[in-house]
Amino acid sequence: MHVSRHHTSNTIPLLFTFLIGVLLSCSCENDLRDVSKIENIQKEEAVDISKDVKIIYSDSAVVKAQLTGPELRIYHDSTGNYEFQKGLQIIFFDKDGKESQRIKSDYGVQRSLQGITEFRKNVVINMPDGSIVKTEELFYDENKKEYYNSVPISMEFKDERGNLQATSFRSDVDFKNIRGENMTGFRIMTPGQVPTFGQ
Repeated sequence: MHVSRHHTSNTIPLLFTFLIGVLLSCSCENDLRDVSKIENIQKEEAVDISKDVKIIYSDSAVVKAQLTGPELRIYHDSTGNYEFQKGLQIIFFDKDGKESQRIKSDYGVQRSLQGITEFRKNVVINMPDGSIVKTEELFYDENKKEYYNSVPISMEFKDERGNLQATSFRSDVDFKNIRGENMTGFRIMTPGQVPTFGQ
């Protein structure tokens, strides 16, 4: 009987210690969850998300371009990026207000600190003469005012007057001075339509 009471008195402190340990463990898990939630909220607050975006770029009251996209993410962090995860379209206009170029892609990001805009996935460029440029990757260097990439690209001229393919390329914004790697294809030329191709 005496032994039994002694055993019970040891069991209660052990059980009590075990329960405290479990409670402390749960408390720590909850604290960690709360910290995780706060971190996620802070991450979410660092990004502004806008839906059905339409942005007009103008200079001296002259419209230069119109950008549209289903979603724009603006990052308020060290990158300062503008991201279009669901795709975008940019229409450029000449000084007379006529469309001079149209770019469409399934993904885009403007890396403002580097001055680079990146288009990815089903990138299509429509030119005013009916020519179409297609690729899976395209970069625009704002400082050099040129397009470039490092993946295959194709260009189809209007009225089936030719096509070009290259494994990579660089070009001015009007695609009049194209410098391609491993370029193949043909084009039926007419006066005044001959590009320099890096000459």
